[in-house]
Amino acid sequence: MHCIATLVVVSTLGLGGHFLLEENIHRIGLALALVVAAVAIGWGLWRHRRALPFAVALAGLGFMASALIVPHGTNELLLTLVGVTLVSVAHVLNLRAAR
Repeated sequence: MHCIATLVVVSTLGLGGHFLLEENIHRIGLALALVVAAVAIGWGLWRHRRALPFAVALAGLGFMASALIVPHGTNELLLTLVGVTLVSVAHVLNLRAAR
């Protein structure tokens, strides 16, 4: 449930930033996603001790963090999409490792 709620909130903030042309909305959404993903993946690493989900998530968080420092536009969008995709893959790997 937390995964779906987080995606809805972050997506809403991202869309709001795009359509309202207010880059701070998108930046706040990305910052929230960074915190949530860091906590979830860090907890998973502590729990199952598998490095692959953590490494993939770290790469995704790196892309997302990069999106926070580039100008608002296409580069920000691409960095965000790559980052979110990698964090999502890490989440799946984390779930599989916990079983």
